[in-house]
Amino acid sequence: MITHELKVIERMSEGVGLSSEFEGLLIQGVSIDSRTVKPGNLFIPIIRELDGHNYVSEAITKGAIASFWQKDHPNPPDHLPLIYVDDCLGALQKVAAQYRRELPVKVIGVTGSNGKTTTKEMLNSVLQTKFRVYKTEGNLNSQVGVPLTVLGIKKDAEISIIEMGMSERGQIEQLSRITNPDIAVITMIGVSRLSSLGSREAIAAAKLEIVTGLKSGGCFVFNGDEPLLTKEIFEIKKISSLEIISFGQGNFNDVSVENVLSNSDGSQFSVANDIYYLPLLGAHNINNALATIAIALRLGLNSAEINEGFLHLEMPDMRLEKIISPSGFTIINDAWNASPDSLNAAIKTFQELTGYNDKHLVIGDMLELGDHEEEFHRVIGMNLDPDKINYIYTFGNLSYHIASEAIKRYPPGAVKTFKDKKGLANALNQAIKKNDLILLKASRAIQIDSIIPFLMK
Repeated sequence: MITHELKVIERMSEGVGLSSEFEGLLIQGVSIDSRTVKPGNLFIPIIRELDGHNYVSEAITKGAIASFWQKDHPNPPDHLPLIYVDDCLGALQKVAAQYRRELPVKVIGVTGSNGKTTTKEMLNSVLQTKFRVYKTEGNLNSQVGVPLTVLGIKKDAEISIIEMGMSERGQIEQLSRITNPDIAVITMIGVSRLSSLGSREAIAAAKLEIVTGLKSGGCFVFNGDEPLLTKEIFEIKKISSLEIISFGQGNFNDVSVENVLSNSDGSQFSVANDIYYLPLLGAHNINNALATIAIALRLGLNSAEINEGFLHLEMPDMRLEKIISPSGFTIINDAWNASPDSLNAAIKTFQELTGYNDKHLVIGDMLELGDHEEEFHRVIGMNLDPDKINYIYTFGNLSYHIASEAIKRYPPGAVKTFKDKKGLANALNQAIKKNDLILLKASRAIQIDSIIPFLMK
């Protein structure tokens, strides 16, 4: 993590006003939360739902060495070590950008509409077989989270894997310039953030901003099955010295897949005559594995080392997480988030799972889909197959449109809609039996997974 004297931090942040008596104080790491601040931290009072300036004194009482203070805020506390900055978030980002350039670490930047976290975790597991790796923890992939991740990188790290998310244009460019990646990957282009960006073309352009901060001669890895990316690659090749690697299902890609065999435990497939096994539910995760393989091979790993990494892969909760109840039914919890792309992939996986009695699909609203949100939900309902999924349960106003289409083909009583989770949980408890299978999927804000404790009873 970052360790510097305050006078150096003042310079890195382009701040002013630090009293000379505090210049030699040494900070170790940074914090934006007074509840979790650690002794030696620099406190950064970010202004979000709450104003961090209200907690500066508390943070220093708990052990923070010093704090930033935004110049437009009145009444700075007296006699505390403060660095005055124009904007606390901007100062955080400036310090992170300079600290990254002090480090010899190779940075891998990961973005995409879906699959960012899965690819990050795959890369972490695989590259750990050969390197000292530091990765984004949790979902710290924002304008605040990425600089915090950078400032936490250990100085002996050889590889840092940094996930980058965004909600509007310009944000990926900013994060790319902070992290200055050696390798950047775009997993796929979907329709998440359609409400703010307006079209898939705009989403692709926003994700391609990751190239702007790439080191000269760096490597850009992208999903070659996506036309919105491939048509831009020719222009990128003309104006840059980047190495470009495509991955995907099509055999025209640099890294492509053959001989796929999937079951309820994972997928076996081959790439360039090497056989890989991914112990992760969902054949759609093979694309994330291909991105990982492409990067690992470039960094000098062999297929045995890559397979060893896949074997020890541990995924965060709520990503096709399999939960077996004491009563003998199984829940597939994929409720971390939802978009039409990820929902379709989860449904495909759900349909292909065998050895169960009845299948119960529980869908909550998909959010941030813009003006066409009703249409996206209706299309999901049109494509549900009563021969492959026995019962449909929807939760929320938007998911009602899924039910309204599915009910046209399903037998009476097989499709139910709910506005309260208690009613949903009660209906499921009455219907599920031993050896049944349930899939939970919704946008994170819906928290559809909160019914799991009621089902497990």
